Amino acid sequence: MTLLDQFLWVIYPYIMLTLFVAGHIYRYNTDQFGWSAKSSEFLEKRRLRWGSVLFHWGILFVFFGHVAGILVPKAFYESIGITEEMYHFGAVWFGGAAGVATVIGVVLLLWRRLSVRRLLRHSSKSDLVVLLLLTMVILTGFTNTVGYTATGGTFDYRDTIGPWFRGILTFRPLPQLVSDAPIGFQIHILSALLLFGVWPFTRLVHVWSVPVTYLNRHYVVYRRMRAKKI
Repeated sequence: MTLLDQFLWVIYPYIMLTLFVAGHIYRYNTDQFGWSAKSSEFLEKRRLRWGSVLFHWGILFVFFGHVAGILVPKAFYESIGITEEMYHFGAVWFGGAAGVATVIGVVLLLWRRLSVRRLLRHSSKSDLVVLLLLTMVILTGFTNTVGYTATGGTFDYRDTIGPWFRGILTFRPLPQLVSDAPIGFQIHILSALLLFGVWPFTRLVHVWSVPVTYLNRHYVVYRRMRAKKI
């Protein structure tokens, strides 16, 4: 195990996750008014509608797929009768479908951001950085799932990346599990961790702003104003 491996798979993950947690606390305490998605719908609507819908629905299923594949141990599936073949069938076909939607969505959003002149003019550096990072994370994840796993690749992330990430979260890191992983998986991990590190300082914080108070708030009553006759 080299010093570079120790840095990439132990030190670097903890730096990024610390930034993720501490950065959110700092941002919430210092910039609550900036805690939003900063909608740009009024600058361009048609491409946003398609890109946003595909991206948000796709990434939602991708997120739960990562929870199922990385955070849930492989032994749990075996204990409830889900075989290796059954799991990979669902991961490739259902995960692949969600991946296609997410890839198309993020590419549309990136194309929109770069091609609409007035939108690009009103974009901050963080907007561009986070969109480029999202594109890299999504494309590398998609190619790993479809281009590697679906074509018979022998690397099993449930025996390597899963235990490594759970070890990071429980402060028992096992860097040797990912130090020899295929380069595509390593790039996906490192870019995803970088995304976590910059997350609190970008518009991605709007993910946590679920409007639950709307469920019990009073209706807004509108009344027509009529001009008085003189």
